[in-house]
This record gives sequence, structure tokens and C-alpha cells, in this order.
Amino acid sequence: MADLRKLLKISEGRIDEINRFILDPNNELINKLLRVVEKYGGPEAINRKAKEARKLESLMTRLKEQNSPYLADLEWLTEKRDSGDFISLKDYCTKVSGHSAVDTVFNEKNAVTLEISALQFFPWLITEARQAIKKGELMPGRYIRVRNMKEQVQDSGDTLAIAAAMQIVGASYVETLDTKGTDGSNVHLGGPETITGYFGGIGQPNDYPLKWVDEYLYYFTRYGIRQVLNINAGTIFVAYLIHKLGIDNEFKISVYMGNDNPFTVFWTLMAARLLSREDGSTSLIGFNFSNSVNNDTIRSSDKIRSALRLSEMVRFEHHITETYKSIVRQPYNRREELLEVAHDIPNISAKHEGGDPEIESGRTHPSDILEYFMPKEDILEKDLMADLERSYLDKHDALNKTAQALIKHGIGVICAGRLHVR
Repeated sequence: MADLRKLLKISEGRIDEINRFILDPNNELINKLLRVVEKYGGPEAINRKAKEARKLESLMTRLKEQNSPYLADLEWLTEKRDSGDFISLKDYCTKVSGHSAVDTVFNEKNAVTLEISALQFFPWLITEARQAIKKGELMPGRYIRVRNMKEQVQDSGDTLAIAAAMQIVGASYVETLDTKGTDGSNVHLGGPETITGYFGGIGQPNDYPLKWVDEYLYYFTRYGIRQVLNINAGTIFVAYLIHKLGIDNEFKISVYMGNDNPFTVFWTLMAARLLSREDGSTSLIGFNFSNSVNNDTIRSSDKIRSALRLSEMVRFEHHITETYKSIVRQPYNRREELLEVAHDIPNISAKHEGGDPEIESGRTHPSDILEYFMPKEDILEKDLMADLERSYLDKHDALNKTAQALIKHGIGVICAGRLHVR
């Protein structure tokens, strides 16, 4: 076996070949990418613009200039935060465990990030916050968004309001760019009658990785949006490259990418490590496992992550619940498995994409992932907004059930850090 293993060594000559190709001034692929970066002024200017756009005062000023109705909600959220209306994490732990949190030792090293998806509309966040105050619940530490970017920008400052709210509550968040294969980029794909053509073929065809970078830099420099969803090997690759150029971009890989076994995870993390900066940092900050993974896969993947020195940088984002319709067979609930693996594995987030199945099954309109892509105009026309908000609150409830289960098992949680002080 030892002799066989030696055959797997990657020679320095192969690495040199790749470097020569990347650095070749006649490499038109790289040249096209560099032109997009230069269009926005180069890495230093891009980072400077993004930092300015991300400032809370800048976001609030722009909302005021737009006369956005969301400005008052943000001021209310800030007031409630500052007045201590949200339950402290210590008091939440005491309420859950039944005895003083001071006397309980939690595994904070492996604290699990409480994640919710998808926060499509800013008003849902305020409804969620009001419920959290009333019931003494935790707000998530991480939010995922998949709403159409152009639509949300034009919706009373929704994009600005979310960016500001995340700073107010102390949470991270992810947006999803419009440049993706579902926009008709593959001219040979239609509806259900061409469904088999979508199996790995929709992606980001032809020049779409460059369009993706262009769109990313647009929102990065104008709204300070740093983290976005990534679903394709090509756009993942260019996201690594622009970070190596000095742009402070970040991304997470979607469940649709299919990281469903340790060998796939090895490939994903190997690329991140090879294309990291000299300081070891990478633009990959997390990825969703496929829904089919088990705890052995997660443990094996953690060994790979540790060997490549990416444990602190790359979060494993694991679906605990899923939308009731259109993505998995129900019932789907991985909470018990999470409790087992979280004792051993650090830097995991518990992603809640649906309510608990027994709750969803009783809803007249259970959650459906296909409705993530429904324009707001259609939602209002079909009078679905209240149902969709109810589905979002079901996810919030599932998230708090996970938080309670983790705390009862002595495992720490990461929630909205500026709301729930320790």
C-alpha cells in the first residue's frame, strides 16, 4: 500500500504547468477576468468602495434619501436592541435547561451557528423580531437570501434595509445573484419536458462566469454585499481567483452543487487551499452538504478540512429541515443527527429551510422551494404573502427547537450576537 500511495504525489512540474498557463499574458480566459476587475477600478478601489457602501450610516442615509418605509423599522430594531428587549443568551439557556446557565458548562468550541433560509423580504425580519421579543426566543446568527436582486433593489430599499439590519442584529448573511442558469442562459432548456437536461447541464454556461463576477462586483461596490451563493464550478473558480487578486469577496457553495461524499469535499477544499492567499485565507467561507450525507461523511470531511488548515475559515452548513415541497422526501429532520455530530465537529451551522415536518404537514400552504423564485408581483396577485411569512416563522420555530436541543445537550449556539448578549 505504501508503494501505491507514493504514486499519488502531485509533482512540482504539474504545478509549474498550471502556473505557467495562469500567468501567460496570452491566456485570454484570465485576460477577460482581469478586464472585468479593472472595469471597477482594480482590487484596492473595489475594496474601498465596498467598505464605504457597507457602513451602517451610509446605508441608513440612502434609505432616508429614498424615503424608505423600512427606515422606521430599522430604528425600532435598534431601539429594542439597545433597551435590552431581546432575551440574553444566558437567560435563554437558563429557561431551556431549567437551572442557572452559570452552573452549566457548554461546549463553546463546537458552538453551532443557527441559520435560516430564505429571508426573502425585509418585513419578515421585523415580524420575526417582534415574535422573538414576545416569546423570549433567539434570532438566527446567519440568514440566507435567494430573492431576485434587481427586484429587491427596486422594492423600497429592501437590499439596503437587509444590509443594515444584519449589522444591527450582529448576524452574517448571503445573497444570491441573478446570473445563474435558471435565467434562460441554456437556450435548449425549457420546462418539465426538458427536465433531464437540467441534470448538471444548466449551471453557468459559456461566458456566464464573467457575467457573474461583473454582477458580484456591482453589488459589492454599491451595497457592500460580501457573501453570495455559488452553484457552479466555473463561478467558484473565478471567485477564488478574484480573491487571490486582492478583492475581499466571500462565497458559500449551495446544496445544489452536490458535496455529497468525502472525495467531493476533498476536491472542493483542495481547490480552496491551492488558490488561497499567502496568508492562507480563502474566499470560500462555507458550503452546504448534499441532503444525502450522513454523520460519517461529515466526520471524514472534517479531517480533510483540518488537514488543509481550513477548519476556522470554512463552515459546514448542514440542512436540519427543508421546505416541505419540491426538494426532499418528507419527513426530513436531521436534528438528532446534529446533536450527535456537533459534540465532535467544530464550525457547523444548522440550516433551517423549512418548519418541522409535523407542523408543515398541517399547514394549508406548506413551504415550497419553488416559491423562492416567484416574483413579488405574482405573490401579491395570488395573495400568498401571509402564507409565505407564516412558512418563514415556522422555520424560525424549528431553529429555536434546534437551539433548545443543543443547549440541553451542553452544546453552545451562535445567534444574533448584538441582540442576545452573553
